[in-house]
Amino acid sequence: MDLEEALTQIRDELVPTQSVETIPVASALGRVLAESVRAPVDLPPFPASAMDGYALALPEDGNVDSKFYTVIGESLAGHPYESNNPVQIGECVRVFTGGVCPAGTNQVIPQEEVDRLEAGTVSFQAHIPTESFVRPVGHDISAGALLLERGCRLDAFAVGSLAAAGQTSCTVYAKITVGVFSTGDELVDATVKPEDLQPGQIYDSNRITVLNLLSTEPCNLLDLGRLPDDAQSTTNALRTAAAECDFLITSGGVSVGDADFVTAAIAELGELSFWKLNLKPGKPLAFGRIGACVLFGLPGNPVSTIVTLLLVAKPALRHVCGVQKEEKSVITTATLNGRLAHTPGRAEYQRGSARWDGNRLVVSSTGDQASNRLSSFRNSNCLIHLPKDAHDLPDASVVEVLLFEGILS
Repeated sequence: MDLEEALTQIRDELVPTQSVETIPVASALGRVLAESVRAPVDLPPFPASAMDGYALALPEDGNVDSKFYTVIGESLAGHPYESNNPVQIGECVRVFTGGVCPAGTNQVIPQEEVDRLEAGTVSFQAHIPTESFVRPVGHDISAGALLLERGCRLDAFAVGSLAAAGQTSCTVYAKITVGVFSTGDELVDATVKPEDLQPGQIYDSNRITVLNLLSTEPCNLLDLGRLPDDAQSTTNALRTAAAECDFLITSGGVSVGDADFVTAAIAELGELSFWKLNLKPGKPLAFGRIGACVLFGLPGNPVSTIVTLLLVAKPALRHVCGVQKEEKSVITTATLNGRLAHTPGRAEYQRGSARWDGNRLVVSSTGDQASNRLSSFRNSNCLIHLPKDAHDLPDASVVEVLLFEGILS
């Protein structure tokens, strides 16, 4: 199954959570909005000065000549000029950035353009202003306009927008519970000293990596430890975890070896939708359900685990969490620096390092792309997509890249 087909099937099968809760805006970072929010007020709610300077009524000819204007008051942010009478021609009000532009004014002359300042009067350099430096009512957003859309993840900018609109709380989707297993008798904790490693043993990195890659998602994470290479133990553990979690992710145990038991356990306990992808790295990948719990069995090689998590499991998780719109674009094009070898048949995602060279994005491979080489991610900031029908790509080819900036956050 090609990746695009798999993603479509997953999205069609998974139903986003419907559970919601109301939380303070101050703690909403990273959550998914469950109700669209409309601006309750105009922002700004008054005509505001964009500069420190002098607010005045611009003459009909638009020219601010060298004549003197009478300074009749001042308007500071939070302390507006108060008068029942509009500012007249020949008058001005000292105004500061963010301050209210008084009634009758339509122009702010920046203080840098003052020609002379004497007691109670000011004159300006002769010119016709090209900008008013007055922010009109609703310049940012108008009352009643859509502020944020249901299904968007609340980043720092979105939270700031809610705060600017005077919102103290918002309705978000409740966090789902995600459990993470690793599998394999060869895995040991980092508490084992290197000199105490037994033949065939390696440190368990996949579970730690997966937990960290999911740490910014709107979910509650459970570290469920390691599953042994034992059919009954695997079945029992998945049965128990599925009753406690909405979403399960395992790494390893989904290939065709004699010690691979995750796929069989899913099929026995629930429903296995598919378990092979036309993808490199990451061909063995199990997707299914145990009761109401969604389960992804990722391959065990570290690179394969990460790539399939980023390309398949993480988008599926966000869909279940209620995300309907990704704010960051993760796919772009870049010019290849160096040659990439590829045999047609499977789509491939290689680790790459992208950088700007003038006005173009240039990407290089991070070297040996073996699926056990976790170190190939060390200097990478993207995945380079090689389509399944592509042959070797020569230097300077235009390639599609998936930037980690959008995938990871």
